[in-house]
Amino acid sequence: MKPFKIILLLLNLGCVFTACAQMSGLPDARFNLLLKAPINTWDEAIPLGNGLMGGLLWGENNTIRLSLDRGDLWDERTTGEKEWWKKYTYQKGAEMIAQKKFSTVNEWWDGPYNGVSPTKLPAGRIEIKLPVGQIAKNFELKLATAEGMAYFKSGAVLKALYSASEPVALLSVKGAIPDAIDLLSTSDVYRKNVDEKGGPSSGGSVSKLGYLDAVKGKKGNAQWYIQEAAEGLKYCVYIEKKVINKETLLAVTITSTTDAADFLSLAEKRCTLALAKGYEATLKPHKQWWSSFWQKSSVSVPDTAVQKQYNLVQYFYGAASRLNAPPMPLQGVWTADNGSLPPWKGDYHNDLNTQMTYMAYQESGRFDEGASYLNFLWDRRDSFRAFAKDFYGTKGLACPGVMSYSGQPLGGWGQYSMSPSMSAWSAHLFYLHWAYTADDKFLKEKAYPWSSEVGECMLGLLKKDANGILKLPLSSSPEMFDNSPKAWLEPNSNYDLMSLKMLFLSLKEMAEACGMSSDIKKWEEAAVALGDFHTKDDGTLLLDANNELKSSHRHLSNIIGLYPFNLITTENGEKATQVIDASLKSWDKLGTSQWCGYSFSWMSCMKARVGDAEGAVKDLDIFVKAFVLRNGFHVNGDQTKSGYSDFTYRPFTLEGNFLASQAVHEMLLQSWSSTPGKINTGVIRIFPATPEKWANASFTNLRAEGGFKVSAVRKNSLTVGFSIIASKAGKVRIKDNFDGRKPKWSIKNVNKTEDVYEVNLAKGQKISASF
Repeated sequence: MKPFKIILLLLNLGCVFTACAQMSGLPDARFNLLLKAPINTWDEAIPLGNGLMGGLLWGENNTIRLSLDRGDLWDERTTGEKEWWKKYTYQKGAEMIAQKKFSTVNEWWDGPYNGVSPTKLPAGRIEIKLPVGQIAKNFELKLATAEGMAYFKSGAVLKALYSASEPVALLSVKGAIPDAIDLLSTSDVYRKNVDEKGGPSSGGSVSKLGYLDAVKGKKGNAQWYIQEAAEGLKYCVYIEKKVINKETLLAVTITSTTDAADFLSLAEKRCTLALAKGYEATLKPHKQWWSSFWQKSSVSVPDTAVQKQYNLVQYFYGAASRLNAPPMPLQGVWTADNGSLPPWKGDYHNDLNTQMTYMAYQESGRFDEGASYLNFLWDRRDSFRAFAKDFYGTKGLACPGVMSYSGQPLGGWGQYSMSPSMSAWSAHLFYLHWAYTADDKFLKEKAYPWSSEVGECMLGLLKKDANGILKLPLSSSPEMFDNSPKAWLEPNSNYDLMSLKMLFLSLKEMAEACGMSSDIKKWEEAAVALGDFHTKDDGTLLLDANNELKSSHRHLSNIIGLYPFNLITTENGEKATQVIDASLKSWDKLGTSQWCGYSFSWMSCMKARVGDAEGAVKDLDIFVKAFVLRNGFHVNGDQTKSGYSDFTYRPFTLEGNFLASQAVHEMLLQSWSSTPGKINTGVIRIFPATPEKWANASFTNLRAEGGFKVSAVRKNSLTVGFSIIASKAGKVRIKDNFDGRKPKWSIKNVNKTEDVYEVNLAKGQKISASF
């Protein structure tokens, strides 16, 4: 090649990736969350948090509220018999169901969930009252710095941050001096605002907990309350004020008996230190943390509503899920502040919610935030081993389908809350974390050990039938037929079958990566012995061997093998394509009348995974338009009442948000293997399902399986350039979906086999291409 052509090529590549680099970093201020006052309800508030603590900023006229939460505040009291799962075991349940004594099993397994506790606890609120003439005009969430703002018509400003480096929140009020600062306990909130119906929450009144009133105290510019909860738990909500040069500073923290014996002194110390530093000094390391967070990756799509929602949901990871903090349950660190307990106890639901909440961090490279949940599961493995032994009668470990912060089973609809397959789905998160990080230390020390113990539990339950097929004693498909007798499907349901097959195939792959040859064979044989998926003659996936889904439903459980498990792909041949087409056509025909918000964002992911770009963006658009409140919170029902769903209620849960964020990833970048269970077979697919209206899009440093960082630019519906950086030495495989155009590579020795480009990269090496 002539010298001037080489220079031109390099310049072209430089232009392409300068464009990528420019969009990497802090989110543009035009995508900040800006809400007009008043905000009259907690679930439309500005969400703030630092993983351990969370806050909701809202209010009207001259009153600003900060709702308070801490991730590990739980009432762990069992409803009914303690450790009831030891008495009412899985085997006994199977025997009762065989005798058609369904009501007995419901009483055993669903009954415990119907009590008030265990439950996540809210932590009260702060009310700041400015002079009567001060009228709130707007509220804002500054994404780049994770600050909440309240602007007043007079020019006064209140700003708030939950420090990224210290367990404290700091508020600053300038332009007006507060008339009063009131600290309200959860009981105060209940008495002040809510009757026994509990507003939009389905959790019931906090008064049902039976706690004594909080003990309140004051000293100088500080005030606090200490709440005695249950089983020895006490917590303190503490606030201290300081006025400097017409600026009113407020420091807030929540401490408990899990922190120190003298948790009141600890709270005082934290707030005093924060006030001594001041807002700007506290803001500096906070901004540095968030700057690092945002620079991990970014995407740019030409749809303001989707872009805004995407940025906000990525923010949720940083605000509500930190490496050394409790992971997000149903509502994260934003528990209901209306005098009620949170919907569905604010628990950890492992029949979709937690798995999907932690489904979007891998591709965005927010691994510390995602590791919060994996560490939570890892740290409770002794409890999960005991549960496997006591309830299932097996070796290994199992996490309950519905559980508290301590990991104890809460019960609920027994078909799902006590299903062993939920543990297989949770194990999938360990597998994905390894797949995207390519961290062999994590693989050997956590991913394979935890997941293989789940595998041992499953093998202990599975028994061969007359045809040599491994079957569970009981089977279901979340959340089909609710908790009626019909919900007990013929083993194995497609959901159970897919969950177990994915588990065993991922264990085979991980065992191969660990060099454990004997385990490879064991897991491969188990995957094969599960048999084939259940389909109609036309390929439509059934619920089980005999039952077809015949009406609209919110949970896509019977087609989970398409996404996220990737067991049936468009590259698996004609039969697989027939199964995909027939199954999605069947779901489309049944309609969306019984869908929740997460159904739309999940289906968006699924359609993107199978290459249906227009279907994917349609479902994503519906989610963003109809199933989120004005602050971006997913609330399950159709808020527009436009007929997208018959559900129009508004209980707030997070998983739909994260699925929507992942849907964006799926449209921009995919890296799955068409042969699950076989190591090093992933293929990077750049802009694999990007809709027509996203003709111009780009992303920087999204992650692909194998530990690769990928950046790419799309203009006028064509890929104009991309780069890939290897986190470890190995082969990168890139799908040729470039519309017949040949890439101009930045390095030599790129080979092509059929429709896949291949090249070996050293650790840290980068390959770029332009067109």
